[in-house]
Amino acid sequence: MKTQPVEETPEARISTPRSPERDLQYAAVTDDGHEIPAVPYWQMNPQMLRQRVENPTGEPPGTVVVDTPSRFLYLVEDGGSAMRYGVGIGRTGFSWEGEGVIHWRQHWPRWKPPRDMIARDPALEIYSVANGGMAPGIMNPLGARALYIFQNGQDTLYRLHGSPEWSSIGNAVSSGCVRFLNQDVIDLYDRVPYHARIVVRQQPVSV
Repeated sequence: MKTQPVEETPEARISTPRSPERDLQYAAVTDDGHEIPAVPYWQMNPQMLRQRVENPTGEPPGTVVVDTPSRFLYLVEDGGSAMRYGVGIGRTGFSWEGEGVIHWRQHWPRWKPPRDMIARDPALEIYSVANGGMAPGIMNPLGARALYIFQNGQDTLYRLHGSPEWSSIGNAVSSGCVRFLNQDVIDLYDRVPYHARIVVRQQPVSV
């Protein structure tokens, strides 16, 4: 798959100190037989790393909120807190907003690019639905987990998913989907409620 230009935010150039807690959080891991490499998180903006914060969204527990302008995803918890993850979001012209449900979830999914993506890049035809998609693996664009957003019972074709491209987190780079560090999407997958409500906002969450 071709790498798209990254729209960097100034904050993306900030680094973070190493710590034993972060070393463990973003260590290399073997998951379902796949080797996920360690993330060099010390080269990332610390705001983009997984952390528990006070819930700024105004949404009830169990809700997933994507703050597109700030490049954050929140999973709202009981007791006024939220787990916050740094994410990569869609490039200009490929952003989606609205409310839906995380209807389907997959471990190590196969990647099947939609027809409009194949139309833009015909080389992706080999991964089409008719050809069975790209096999699961560390270089698969959907990474270790994918959570599928449905609206009114229909697949929106937008996903929350892992990515091997750690440097894309905090930037506008995807074709509309919300991408995570693989270690973070595994964490989210294990926490998110079944059929969780999801809200994708194009206006920043008030803090």
